[in-house]
Amino acid sequence: MEGSLNLGEIGIAASFVLASIGAAIGMVANGPTVIGAWKKCYIQKRPAPFILLVFAATCITNVIYGFLTMLLITPTLSPERLFILGVGTGLCIAIVAYTQAKCAAAAADAYAETGQGFGNYLMVVGIAETIGLFAMVITIIQ
Repeated sequence: MEGSLNLGEIGIAASFVLASIGAAIGMVANGPTVIGAWKKCYIQKRPAPFILLVFAATCITNVIYGFLTMLLITPTLSPERLFILGVGTGLCIAIVAYTQAKCAAAAADAYAETGQGFGNYLMVVGIAETIGLFAMVITIIQ
């Protein structure tokens, strides 16, 4: 039937939708922790480090990875393969966003308490980021 979506189109769209949902869930996981870290600083009459915003924003990149996957996935593949790749990649990126957010939440709390280790904490968050990046790139080159 004309105008209806096939499995491939659903898969392609799912890569973006699922990645975006994962990023939103990630914000639920790390946003309150960043705010709580600032609150601890205020209670202790210490300046709240603005740099903690970096940890709050880490899962946003996963929306971009989902969007790029959606735009650049090879439409010449079979609808079944596109569905599996799109949904699989979207789920992978969503899980990465949540994992990254949990790491970023711990990092924000640790940095607010100690004022040290920002680079080390960011590297751990970056390792999680790399998984999503690999998923996107490998899916796009299929």
